[in-house]
Amino acid sequence: MLVLVCYDVSTETKSGRRRLRRVAKVCESTGQRVQKSVFECQVTLAEFEALERRLLAEVNLAEDCLRLYRIPETRGAEVREHGVFKAVDFDGPLVL
Repeated sequence: MLVLVCYDVSTETKSGRRRLRRVAKVCESTGQRVQKSVFECQVTLAEFEALERRLLAEVNLAEDCLRLYRIPETRGAEVREHGVFKAVDFDGPLVL
């Protein structure tokens, strides 16, 4: 499944800036960055649940916001890209 991870971590304190880096590292280990605080992750249901647990362990729910969107498999109809960034097509052929 395709999951969109969006977060807004308060960076007004040193601990907040540290949380922001840790949240980004968790997302980078699972998916690709499509905007500064937005990642696309192609995961199984078990990987999705593990990702959610890892992210919840990093954020402070009293100060931060974390949103996870599950995108239906008919991805091409829901995702429209504009601008210079083009996402990796996980379902397409891999060319090295």
